[in-house]
Amino acid sequence: MMGIEWLKPAAFLGSILYALIGVVIFWLCFVIVDKITPYDLWGEIVEKQNVALGVVVAAMCLGISLIVAAAIH
Repeated sequence: MMGIEWLKPAAFLGSILYALIGVVIFWLCFVIVDKITPYDLWGEIVEKQNVALGVVVAAMCLGISLIVAAAIH
């Protein structure tokens, strides 16, 4: 009966809480990185079609996500 363990209310609510904490921490880290860069990330990626910056930001997002997931786990 190991597969049904995640259906328990405490485990389910704990997972939801950790997911929300992870999303908030990720969002805060992204906002900090956006503020310390010398230009507008959204404007560079979307308006100016800067693919290289998009790849760098995507890698940064994955890195932050891995750190947050490891810290929460």
